Amino acid sequence: MATSQTPTRGYSATKDQLQTRLRRIEGQVRGIERMVEDDRYCIDVLTQISAIQAALDKVALGLLDGHVRHCVAQGSEEGKSQEMSTELMAAVGRLMRRG
Repeated sequence: MATSQTPTRGYSATKDQLQTRLRRIEGQVRGIERMVEDDRYCIDVLTQISAIQAALDKVALGLLDGHVRHCVAQGSEEGKSQEMSTELMAAVGRLMRRG
């Protein structure tokens, strides 16, 4: 009989912290929605958007760090280093494309 086990991810050890941070970002996004509803000054809204982008960047960098330390390292042990490197660089490329 096969068991369905959730795989360990690079962020598994800090999952609670990650979820807390994402909930905080979600609250910031709702705050921007209220700011627009209240016709707040454009620059104030843009400042909050910039803060959210910085917070998301920090989350993304943490995920990348965990991915390299866990998933890429494991892939290297399994002889998949080229495949894992290609996947990692594609992810980094997507993160860097903005605006």
